[in-house]
Amino acid sequence: MLLVLRQSHLFQHWPEPGVEDKRKKAFFAQVAKLNSCYPGGLASYVKNAKELLADSKEGKNPYDGFTPSVPTGDKVLSFGDDNFIRFEEAGIKEAQDAAFVLVAGGLGERLGYNGIKVALPAETTTGTCFLQLYIESILALQEASSRLSQGACQKEIPFVIMTSDDTYGRTMDLLESNSYFGMKPTQVKLLKQEKVACLDDNDARLALDPHDKYKIQTKPHGHGDVHSLLYSSGLLKIWHDAGLRWVLFFQDTNGLLFKAIPAALGVSATKLYHVNCLLFNEKQKKPLEELPDSLTVMDGAQLPLSSPPPLSISVVGLYAWRLMVINVEYNQLDPLLRANAHPDGDVNCETGYSPFPGNINQLILELGPYIEELKKTEGAIEEFVNPKYKDASKTFKSSTRLECMMQDYPKTLPPSAKVGFTLMGTWLAYSPVKNNPEDAAKVSKGNHYHSATSGEMAIYRANSRILQKAGVKLEDPVPQVFNGQEVEVWPRVTWKPIWRLTFSEIKSKVRGSCSISQRSTMALKGRNIFLEDLSLDGALAINSIDGAKVKVGGLIRNKGWSLESIDHKDSGIPEELRTRGFRINKIEQLEKTYSEAGEFNF
Repeated sequence: MLLVLRQSHLFQHWPEPGVEDKRKKAFFAQVAKLNSCYPGGLASYVKNAKELLADSKEGKNPYDGFTPSVPTGDKVLSFGDDNFIRFEEAGIKEAQDAAFVLVAGGLGERLGYNGIKVALPAETTTGTCFLQLYIESILALQEASSRLSQGACQKEIPFVIMTSDDTYGRTMDLLESNSYFGMKPTQVKLLKQEKVACLDDNDARLALDPHDKYKIQTKPHGHGDVHSLLYSSGLLKIWHDAGLRWVLFFQDTNGLLFKAIPAALGVSATKLYHVNCLLFNEKQKKPLEELPDSLTVMDGAQLPLSSPPPLSISVVGLYAWRLMVINVEYNQLDPLLRANAHPDGDVNCETGYSPFPGNINQLILELGPYIEELKKTEGAIEEFVNPKYKDASKTFKSSTRLECMMQDYPKTLPPSAKVGFTLMGTWLAYSPVKNNPEDAAKVSKGNHYHSATSGEMAIYRANSRILQKAGVKLEDPVPQVFNGQEVEVWPRVTWKPIWRLTFSEIKSKVRGSCSISQRSTMALKGRNIFLEDLSLDGALAINSIDGAKVKVGGLIRNKGWSLESIDHKDSGIPEELRTRGFRINKIEQLEKTYSEAGEFNF
């Protein structure tokens, strides 16, 4: 097969038969695995690679012939208004009929963290890691949905984690060592993504590992593989037979995500969307060529594209335009705009933001239509290739590979598919942790750092603004610089998801006249904790069991907890702190634990 595919270079340095046969057999075992893990095998992979590499070499734009326009509709949500609250309630009702899929195949090396990314603390006030935050949020949704629908028994929401060779074992260890963070092990399913062969040149010659001539170099294929994994696992059919209606996809280091999920799910159910993409308004950034190669600032922009007739889509005997609402990556967006009556490319409009909202890679798919589409495609997602060229000769700087993205799923859908979006404020829904301190410090002031520093501060900002909307008086944030990044420091407010899921719940737990100073820290760990005429100036931590109803009020003042700057290059400090540039100095706090049922005033 390899010889037919013109891959004879793989054998050029092999010794005669009988020499190193064990390593040769290991080579063919790897080839067999690569062949079985790709739809159509290595023959299809090489064929697809040659076509995509040829297009890339010629500079072809995959969107030639399409015209971009700004997505429109009434799916723009304003946090806390009546419309938002209605969608949140609708989403809570639907949650018991949903499954959640976390794409978590990457390590934290790019962040300056050697563990798996989901083990990184989302915030260091409580030390809650991302995986714990996600599981506790799903469990809170599960309980709230059952309560709201008045179900006789609580449905268990399935949770799937897509891992890789790099993360599978460590993800399992994290779950098992923490008793699955309260979730039943039967609810959790780990799928493992395989890698694909690397390519050495424009002829799609497979690349050998530079350290092992009997091993083909491999790299991840991209998170688009999640669709084929779900299809081949049989889970989609199991969910459908169990009466589930929705599948929610999300990525691994966005600590704000579950603040937006209930309302977004409510939009899907109300608008009957087959696909719903969660979006946010984004400011246009520096030109792409000015950004470091290693710096990822955005995941993409969401816009509708229409292609000119004729297409083989017949409506009452006439050819129709095809309209798609899809994700377009930024390296493709700017030239697409410049070629279509936007001579300046992607620039801010009168609102101060780009007219094309950003896509945060949270997708909500209706399960029935999703299964029907995957029956046609087996979960294969349109691929792309992104070789780095040395010069005009278009030779490679280093090997490349084919990739795919989960948000490209709508590209194969028919025109009848209902593809929509939900647009929310960035402060509420999106602050991923992607960049290490050095790369984050290079980001222009006013743009998102997407670092562990900004990710933690975004959680405090969101929680503070939610409490403000509920009537709590808060002092203005103070700017501080950590790891070369200027961030707003709000009160360090955290709560367990079981305390709050929806804005209406928050409002019901804040009573009277409450205020929190900027230097304060508040951690709420319990379901029935009520803030009533509270004036906090310091650090407060409340822990309570479900049967305890606790009213917290009055003046609470102490020396509190302060943020202490640290050097991210100091190897004597734990990595999870160095990536942030600060640690919490716990000087003085008031902490109460209620381990018995009853009503308590504090």
